[in-house]
Amino acid sequence: MKITDAKVFVGGPGKNYVTLKIMTDQGVFGLGDATLNNRETLPAKYLTDYLIPNLIGLDPRKSEDIWQVFYRGAYFRRGPVAMAAIGAVDMALWDIKARLANMPLYQLLGGKSRDGALVYAHAAGADLEDLIGSVAACVAQGYKAVRVQCGVPGMPTASYATPDTKGGTAPFITDFSGIRPKTEIWDTERYMRFMPGALAEIRDRFGPELKILHDVHHRLLPREAAAFAREVEPVGLFWLEDPTPAEDQDALKLIRQHSTTPIAIGEVFNSIWECNKLIEHELIDFIRVAVTYAGGITHVRRIVELAALHHVRTGFHGAPSHSPISMAAQAHLNIWAPNFGIQEYLVLGTPECDALFPSDHYVAKGMQYVSDTPGLGVAFDEAEAGRYEYQPGSHPIVRLEDGTLWNY
Repeated sequence: MKITDAKVFVGGPGKNYVTLKIMTDQGVFGLGDATLNNRETLPAKYLTDYLIPNLIGLDPRKSEDIWQVFYRGAYFRRGPVAMAAIGAVDMALWDIKARLANMPLYQLLGGKSRDGALVYAHAAGADLEDLIGSVAACVAQGYKAVRVQCGVPGMPTASYATPDTKGGTAPFITDFSGIRPKTEIWDTERYMRFMPGALAEIRDRFGPELKILHDVHHRLLPREAAAFAREVEPVGLFWLEDPTPAEDQDALKLIRQHSTTPIAIGEVFNSIWECNKLIEHELIDFIRVAVTYAGGITHVRRIVELAALHHVRTGFHGAPSHSPISMAAQAHLNIWAPNFGIQEYLVLGTPECDALFPSDHYVAKGMQYVSDTPGLGVAFDEAEAGRYEYQPGSHPIVRLEDGTLWNY
């Protein structure tokens, strides 16, 4: 069995999905997702110029060796561009193998460890009253876990992932109005004074059963993060996400020394080498890697198995930048992983997205259920893909009130 061709498609409904399709001489194909948000053309080019020419003629069943060649065979390793491209290839090869076996992919990993996987929704408000309404809407839909983000009184602009006005929609990921990023203004002192009380109010309103998550999005210094984590302990957060920038991993030691609030980190990590010490030293409670950015199913499985040895659970990234292909790959890992924790879930199921990526995977009452269709369980309509093309866009950037650039 040989790989005969591979194609890359860039575009989608409101997103620049980077979709890889690998074809074989037996008519079996596999799909992968290389979407790197706001840098989508880079992994696409990495695939077309470097990886695909080296795939032609190879046996797609040798996914481990192919992964090693593309990772270890490159003198300059890792990084989000390369790992997103490698991740797409790896997903597609696993998709091919599971289709050949006539099994859903999770069976090749070891079978189901659970019937369904807990997901969390996103609730956001311009102010606390607005946020409470958003949380109530999530609970009414059956979600048992909700990430909460709230506008901070006196903050000059909307804070991370919150709407500008009451009743508005929180911006997620990409602004397609132009390539130059907009600027958000951040004030740590205002945030530190307001947010612990807001989280306590959410807990009081919705009771002890709701799993509450909150994302700081790298905005605090280590001492501030330790103080914040300690102050919100009575809330009983399911997790506190990205309290400090991930580059300074020693900061997690300070947080651990001062608080038992569970910590989730890792969505910007690209390999086991960015997170192995955090896991081995048990400085985090949830690992947030994504199957795309962290090199595909082969490599993420290794991270999951290392985490299982150290009481660290999974909490895979699931922002809108992940296409239904990578979300399906993570769904199969979630249903298998003995140390599964939770899955981030933002509704992708618009009619346009469903037409581009038909699938029988579904979410009901806050749980994700995996289709038993052979492979990843996601199809791809190339004719539908022809409706879309790349659109340049950007993340916002963050500055302090005096103009200093801060962490997004």
